[in-house]
Amino acid sequence: MTPSADGRLDLPVVGERQSLREQVAQALRIALITGEMRPGVVYSAPVLAAQFGVSATPVREAMLDLTKEGLVEAVRNKGFRVTELSDRDLDELTHIRELIEVPTVARLADAGRETEFERLRPVAEEIVSAAERGDLLAYVAADLRFHVELLALSGNSHLVGVVRDLRNRARLYGLDALKKRGTLGDSAREHLHLLDALCRGDESAARSIMAHHIEHVRGIWAQKD
Repeated sequence: MTPSADGRLDLPVVGERQSLREQVAQALRIALITGEMRPGVVYSAPVLAAQFGVSATPVREAMLDLTKEGLVEAVRNKGFRVTELSDRDLDELTHIRELIEVPTVARLADAGRETEFERLRPVAEEIVSAAERGDLLAYVAADLRFHVELLALSGNSHLVGVVRDLRNRARLYGLDALKKRGTLGDSAREHLHLLDALCRGDESAARSIMAHHIEHVRGIWAQKD
């Protein structure tokens, strides 16, 4: 029998800058990434809509967007089931991220671009602050924004889209365990160290920090229950 969700999720409040469909889709992606929405569980659009305080229509539309991304699958007359990823899936996604992100970020290292990098420091500090509060949803939202905006400095919008998709698919099922061990801050501060290396123009250090950061995340996945 397919398990269904009956408990209330810790979902972020939607605002006004994006369409409801876009806001709900992004909020659900974050809930998926953190593991707040669990693999194999079926979620009802009307139930989620009630938690968001919106009608069921934008939630269904958002869920259909997530279906196209392979994050959930429709279950007839019930709702949407969160798709499951195997360890092999996660290893392969991590490998692709390493192939793309590590060299791309390393090539950005240039002391002459310090002003561009410094614009990301408030976001990096927001990640650290979220880690210190133990706020996983805020952590993931700021983390995604940081990496997407950093990669955007490469000028390759297609690359950014590919990495965004990879990060959405590679959910951090074990992020809560890292928080409980009190080491979430270590991962958060790597963003600041990376900016420092980029501002110095230290390509080697940037490459090393970025590679370690991705491996760090894969280490979190490997600890999922």
